[in-house]
Amino acid sequence: MASRAPVLTATSISKSYGPARIVDDFSLTVHAGEAVAITGRNGAGKSTILRMLVGAVRPDEGRVEFEGTRMSETNADIRRGMASVIDDLDFFPDLSVVEHLDLLARAHGVPDPEAIVDEVLAEVQLVPQSGQLPGTLSSGQRRRLALGTAFVRPRRLLVLDEPEQRLDVEGVAWLAARLKAERQRGLAIVFASHEPYLVGQVATRIVKVENPVPDAVAADGTDGAGATDAGGDA
Repeated sequence: MASRAPVLTATSISKSYGPARIVDDFSLTVHAGEAVAITGRNGAGKSTILRMLVGAVRPDEGRVEFEGTRMSETNADIRRGMASVIDDLDFFPDLSVVEHLDLLARAHGVPDPEAIVDEVLAEVQLVPQSGQLPGTLSSGQRRRLALGTAFVRPRRLLVLDEPEQRLDVEGVAWLAARLKAERQRGLAIVFASHEPYLVGQVATRIVKVENPVPDAVAADGTDGAGATDAGGDA
């Protein structure tokens, strides 16, 4: 991995809100084919880290780069290479499920958008709900739609904040298999999670955040920041 240029690099990033230091001197490097799980208790700063990684929040100190370019949420080249599901998405109230996915696929220049939308709808199990408005979906179905918005677009980096939220046991198993397959195809993945099964199946490395100082451990639980095969062949 060391011989290849990283997909994502965070160098000594920090963030405070008022007198509270939420993230302090956090660094991370992620290469293609790596899946980094960020774990830690609620309030440890995981979501703030992810928002800085995707450019939604600017660090007070430090720097984030995507493929060598400083991270910017408005950079079109970066947006074409990165997909994320960080917060609950605000869906267009008048667009159906299928229209949301079709709009994203076409906006990102996906070849044969109808085919990829049909494929993703089937995978997230929303074919029967494809004509419904997002507001009529259950919370679990909305979560599947949010994940579908990431899977329907081009990406070399995928950033997810607790993607297992509101998924049932079957849904978590599907998500683990999907993310593992994405990693094995060479995608770089960073995700925060409280779900041991998802972390164990997908992560090649675990970064445990203990506010305000992050601490890296290997995926097998030993000390160190190395990458291991946590859940199958890389």
